Amino acid sequence: MSSDRLIYVPLGGAGEVGMNAYVFGYGPKGRERLILVDLGVTFPDMDSTPGVDLILPDIGWLADRADRLEAIFITHAHEDHVGALGHLWPRLKAPVYARNFTARIARNKMVEQGQEGAQVKTVGKLPETIEAGPFRVQFFPVSHSLPEASGLVIDTPAGRVVHTGDFKVDKTPGVGEPFDPEMLGAIGADGVKVLVCDSTNVHQPDPGRSELSLAPALSELVANTRGMVVATTFASNVARLRTLANAGVENGRSVCVMGRAMLRMIDTAQEAGLLTDFPPTINPEEAKSVPRENLMLLVTGSQGERRAASAQLSRGTYMGMNMKEGDLFLFSSMTIPGNERGVIHIANALSEMGVDVVDNASRKYHVSGHPNRPDLEEMHRLMGAPVMIPMHGDHRMLREHARLAITSGVRSAVVTNGTMVDLTGAAPQVVDEVPTGRLYLDGNRLVGAMDGVIRDRIRMALGGHVLVTLIVDEAGSPLGEAWAETMGLAENGRGGRSVIDTLEDEIADFLERADRKTLGDDDKLNDALRRVARQVCMEELGKRPEITVVVSRLMDN
Repeated sequence: MSSDRLIYVPLGGAGEVGMNAYVFGYGPKGRERLILVDLGVTFPDMDSTPGVDLILPDIGWLADRADRLEAIFITHAHEDHVGALGHLWPRLKAPVYARNFTARIARNKMVEQGQEGAQVKTVGKLPETIEAGPFRVQFFPVSHSLPEASGLVIDTPAGRVVHTGDFKVDKTPGVGEPFDPEMLGAIGADGVKVLVCDSTNVHQPDPGRSELSLAPALSELVANTRGMVVATTFASNVARLRTLANAGVENGRSVCVMGRAMLRMIDTAQEAGLLTDFPPTINPEEAKSVPRENLMLLVTGSQGERRAASAQLSRGTYMGMNMKEGDLFLFSSMTIPGNERGVIHIANALSEMGVDVVDNASRKYHVSGHPNRPDLEEMHRLMGAPVMIPMHGDHRMLREHARLAITSGVRSAVVTNGTMVDLTGAAPQVVDEVPTGRLYLDGNRLVGAMDGVIRDRIRMALGGHVLVTLIVDEAGSPLGEAWAETMGLAENGRGGRSVIDTLEDEIADFLERADRKTLGDDDKLNDALRRVARQVCMEELGKRPEITVVVSRLMDN
C-alpha cells in the first residue's frame, strides 16, 4: 500500500469571507508536492486595522516549502482571489495559471508590483490540462458575478478533487458562461472523490436568481427618476454594468463611467472579447454639459470605500460632478459583512443632500454571485462525491454547509484556516495545524500581525500619545527641565489645568527625588518616567495613552 497522502490546507478564506488561499498536496508525509489555488486579499476597517491598505494571508508556511510548490491556479479575477498575487509571488516563485480574462487581471497585479507579467500563463477550459507534479488540473467554467469564473478539476493518484471556486446557478448570466449541468454531470460521472465547495449563501433557502432578471426593474427605476441617476456596483461585475448602462440608454440618458477600477474591468473584458455590446459612453468632461435628467453615472464604491467615487460624491464633488435634490443614487450591490458602517455613512450623507437613495432591500436591483442552499444541493448531486469540504465562508456558513452534506449521507468536516486534513481515506482526517494569520499592506510595506505596528496604532487611536523628553548632563543630572508633548488627548485635565503643565510638574517632582542609581540607568529612568506620565494621564483624563520617553545623555569628549 502506498504511503503517499492527499492533503488540503486552507491558508485563507475558510472561516472568513475573503483572502482566499487553498493548498493541496500529494506525496509522502512531509514531502508532498503542492499546488496553491487562489491568492487573494481582504479589506481593512478603521476599528481593527487603522491606516492599513490591504490584508493578505500569511503564507509563511507555504513560503518555507516553496521548493515543493508546483503551480498557482487562479479561479477568477475578484480581489479576494487574485489581489495578493503581485505582493506575495516573490516568496513563492511558481508558475501561475488562469483563463484569459483572469490572466489579464493577474498580469496587471504582477506588473503593478514590479513582477514579470509573463509568469502568468493563459490556459483554456477543459479538456486542456496542466501537468503540475502529481496533479493534473483542468479549469471548468462556472457562472459568477464576473466573466470567466472557473472551478478546478484536480486529478491526483488518490482520486479526483473538484474545487468549485465561487459559483452560482445562472443559465443566463449576460456576460460569461452559463451554468452547465450537463458538463458538470460529466465531471461527476468520471468519479469525484472530494468536492471542495463555496459556502457563502448556504443560509439562503430560495434558489438563486439570474442576472438577466434585473433588467426590467432597473429600467423602470431609471424611467421614474426626474433628476440624475447614479448607480454603483462591484467594479468587476461587467454584466451588471452593461445592464445598468442599457437601462440608462433605453430611457434617453447619456452614460458616464467613473472610477479607475470600473473602467479597467470594462476595458479588460472588451479586450478579452467578452463584452462586445457595451453601450456607448461619454467622458466626465462631456457629462458636465448634459442636463441632469438626461444623465446616468456608473461609479465605484459600492462597499463604502473612502477614496472611491461614491464616497467623494457624498462629500461634495467628484471629477466636477455633484448630486442634488431630486437625483437618485442606487446601490446595485450587497454590502459585504464588515462594510456596513461605510455604506450607511455614504447613504445618509447623500440623503442629507436631498438625494433619493435606493438599495437592494426589495431584492429587485441585485442578485448574488454565490449559490443559495438549493444551488449547493444541485452541485452536490451533480458531483456525486462521497466527501464534501466547505470553503469560502465564515464559520457559521462552513458549519451549516457541512451539516447540509451530512444530512444527505455525504461525509464532511469543518476545515478552517491552518487546519491540515488528509483526504486519502474514506473520510477527512485532521492531521496537523499549520501557522497562519494575516499580513498587512501598510503604505508600501508588508507587516506581520505579530510585528506590533497595527497593535500600537490601535493603542494610540484609543488612548492617544505622550512624548516625554529629558536631557541629562555628563554627571548624570538633569540638564534643565523635562518637557512633555501630547497627541490625541484633551488639552485640560480634571481641574481645568493644562495636562502638559501637570505632566511636567509631576516629572520635575520625581526627578528631584530620584537617586543617582536611577538617573544613571537608562532603562530604570525610562520606566520611571513612563510610570509618572501614565499615572498623571489616568488621574487627570482617565486614559491610558501610549508613552514614549526620550533620554539624551551628553557625553564627555
